Amino acid sequence: MNLTLRIWRQSGPEDKGRMVTYQVDDVSPDMSFLEMLDVLNERLILAGEEPVAFDHDCREGICGMCGLMINGDAHGPQRGTTACQLHMRQFSDGDTIDIEPWRARAFPVIKDLVVNRNAFDKIIAAGGYITAPTGSAPEAHSVPVAKANADAAFESAACIGCGACVAACPNGSGMLFTAAKVTQLGLLPQGQPERHTRVIGMVDAHDEAGFGGCTNAGECTVVCPKGIPLTTIGRLNRDYLAATAKRGDTPGT
Repeated sequence: MNLTLRIWRQSGPEDKGRMVTYQVDDVSPDMSFLEMLDVLNERLILAGEEPVAFDHDCREGICGMCGLMINGDAHGPQRGTTACQLHMRQFSDGDTIDIEPWRARAFPVIKDLVVNRNAFDKIIAAGGYITAPTGSAPEAHSVPVAKANADAAFESAACIGCGACVAACPNGSGMLFTAAKVTQLGLLPQGQPERHTRVIGMVDAHDEAGFGGCTNAGECTVVCPKGIPLTTIGRLNRDYLAATAKRGDTPGT
C-alpha cells in the first residue's frame, strides 16, 4: 500500500507543534501500525531527518505504553485493540492517515506523539497499599469471594493504563482509569480495610492532576482496548459517596 501520513510534530513541550505530511510506500497489510512507523523512521534517519518520537514497549497490547490518535480515534478504528496490535490491513491503498498524540490537559506533550502520563502514577500512589497480610499464595478458596465480585475485579484489573479513555473523553476525564483501579481492590476482601480512604485519595488526586469531570458521555468505554464498562464508574461513585458520608462530609461540598 502507498499511504499519506499527516503526523503531529512537536520538538518539545514549549514548541507550538504542527502537522507534517509524509509519504510511505510499499506498506505491507501484515505490518502492525507501529512497524509502519518504524519503516517511516528508518527512511527519515537515512535521509538525515529527525525520526518521529512515539511511545512503545511490549507491542503486545499489555503494557499500555502505546497511545496514538489515529484519524481521530484513540488507538485507531479497530475496537478492543491497542495501536501496537492494530494492523495495516485496516487501511486501504491511497489512504491519508492523521496521527496525533493524546490530547488532554493532564497529558502534556513531551515530544511529537509522546505525552507525559505521570498523572496516572499519582492517582495510583494516592491509593496507597493494602494492610491485609497476604504472604505467599493462599490455599484455593480459603478466602471466599463471590463469583460476580471476582469477575468484576478481574475485569477492572485488566486496565493497562494506556490513557485512551482520557484522550477520547470530551472533558479529558480519567475517571474510567481511576474507577478501574479503585474497583479491582474494592471488591475483594483484601482491599476492604482501606476501601474508603482509597477512593477519596484517588479521586482527589485525579482532580488535582487536572483531569476533567465525568459526565457519563461513554466515549471512554468505546475506545478502551480492554473493554472496561461504564458501570465501573458507577461503582466508584457509590464507594465515594459512602466514604464521604462515613467521613461526615455534607453532600455537595
